[in-house]
Amino acid sequence: MKTYLASLAAGLLVGVVYALLNVRSPAPPVVALVGLLGILLGEQIPPFFRDHFGTPAARQSWLHEQVKPHVFGQLPACAPVAREDNKPRG
Repeated sequence: MKTYLASLAAGLLVGVVYALLNVRSPAPPVVALVGLLGILLGEQIPPFFRDHFGTPAARQSWLHEQVKPHVFGQLPACAPVAREDNKPRG
C-alpha cells in the first residue's frame, strides 16, 4: 500500500510542478495509461507461455535425472531389520 501512496504522491508533485511552470504533460493521460496497461499485460505474456506450453520445471532438472545416477551409481542400502512381533513386550 505504501508503494501506491508514494506513486500517487510523486504523480501529484509532478502535476503541481507542471501546473506552476505552465507546462503540459508530455503525453495525454489516456495515452499514458494505455501504455502502462500494455506494459503490465506484456509482462504477463512470457510467464504464461512458459508455464502453459513449456516443459515442467521438474523435467528440466538434469542433475537428478542424468548426473546423479551416472556419478554415484546405485547407492548402498541398509539391510532390512527383522522385527519379532511374536515376543511379548517387557
